[in-house]
Amino acid sequence: MSRILPLQAELRPVLPTVRGNVDYQRFETELQRMDEVLRLSGVEEMFIEQSLEHWLAQAPDRVPTAKEQARYQRASAQALRCSVLKQILGEGYRGMSRRLAECPLFQWFCGADRLEEVRVPSKSQLERYFHWLPSEAMDAMVGRLLQATVEMDAATGSNRLGLANEIELDTVWMDSTCVEANIHYPVDWVLLRDATRTLMKATALIRRHGLKRRMQEPGCFLRAMNQQCMAMAQAGKQADSQKARKRVLRKMKALTRVVRNHARRHRDLLDEHWQETDWTRPQAEQVLRRIDGVLAQLPQAVKQAHERIIGERPVANADKILSLYEPDLHVVVRGKAGAEVEFGNTLLIVEQAQGLVVDWHLYQESAPADSRQLPGSLARLKARLAPVAIAAVCGDRGFDSAANRELLGTKGIFNGLCPRGAQEIKRRRHGAKFIQMQRRRAQTEGRIGILKNKFLGTPLRAQGYQSRVLGVVWSVLAHNLWVVARLERADTASAALTAAA
Repeated sequence: MSRILPLQAELRPVLPTVRGNVDYQRFETELQRMDEVLRLSGVEEMFIEQSLEHWLAQAPDRVPTAKEQARYQRASAQALRCSVLKQILGEGYRGMSRRLAECPLFQWFCGADRLEEVRVPSKSQLERYFHWLPSEAMDAMVGRLLQATVEMDAATGSNRLGLANEIELDTVWMDSTCVEANIHYPVDWVLLRDATRTLMKATALIRRHGLKRRMQEPGCFLRAMNQQCMAMAQAGKQADSQKARKRVLRKMKALTRVVRNHARRHRDLLDEHWQETDWTRPQAEQVLRRIDGVLAQLPQAVKQAHERIIGERPVANADKILSLYEPDLHVVVRGKAGAEVEFGNTLLIVEQAQGLVVDWHLYQESAPADSRQLPGSLARLKARLAPVAIAAVCGDRGFDSAANRELLGTKGIFNGLCPRGAQEIKRRRHGAKFIQMQRRRAQTEGRIGILKNKFLGTPLRAQGYQSRVLGVVWSVLAHNLWVVARLERADTASAALTAAA
């Protein structure tokens, strides 16, 4: 039984009629269609119900009043719509809040329009909206939308979403890409600059709150490190560049040792005497975690720079620190023009014929080979699309292997994977279905570009692996809503046939 309370509809202003800009009119039509799809598919209702369960689970003894629950339901609906619109527009939290204040269309879509006044969520509220539900619960929203595209209305016998053409969820195309992290290029000696900046800024913060140990002002160390960074950049232009780089790095290492000692003493001072500041213990622990996170990685960062610049020895990718602030990043070797290597996480994308993303997975650890990703994808597809069964799978030669060929044959799934061997390609090129699926595979590259550039953002501006996973799920949901909104509707198709007759 649903816990959702029926809410009385509120009076809302009518959207203004805008003439002279066809792009705005098309976008307005798409947003109106997305609003309809959210309601007809049951995604909005499911999101509100999951939000209520999550809210009540955080305080099992809570017995909310009807007014409190109604307020939370409205906030949940606004969280869904604001987060979807944010991904469609590609805005940050601050920019999204401003766009909401400016545009009546966005206010209408997010339910922020009122007759008496318009109250839009702040950037901080938008960030809370984005983390309203965990990524596992958001996966179910995407599954609900996908299932709604093939469900039939029992009363009318037509598609639940009013689509003119049948959606094919049983044939899929898959490919992998790299979701680049929001970090600077991971130069080894720049990590020492990052550590100095973080430690000295934290130290200056502690000193401003009255806890001090004898030392020079933290800004002096920041200036000294910046001077060494400029010297390192200029060293590469000298005749004896390798010796000059080694000289500068030795000075940077010595400076880093001094910075580390000062930061550790101030860290211990704050831990013991935090009561003498105006901070609470949780606020003090926030600063302590910031210092501890850098101090724990600093020895490895120094060793990494020493090995590569002074020792002139390579460091294995698995042992490299790419960022002091993002631990779950990897060197992804792509081997493509302009992107020989990328820094981030591998993302598997699976789409169907109309372009809906039906499966995805962002790898926290270094991703396995493409061929080893296929079994897990099939298991997720079976759970997400049930009762629809996968009938055909297509991918590039990276997904082909003897184990995958046997797996697809055992499950009765058509193998549209591009074979690795030249002789096998020659043999299969005579199959009409195989050739058709391989020709269609080029569109998956375009789909990945749309998802990354329009919805995810390049780079993805989210800190931490869990936040990046959540960003991917929100982007997939917004992307699929956008795709469904652009598909032909049954009433439009019938009207066009009537006009032609």
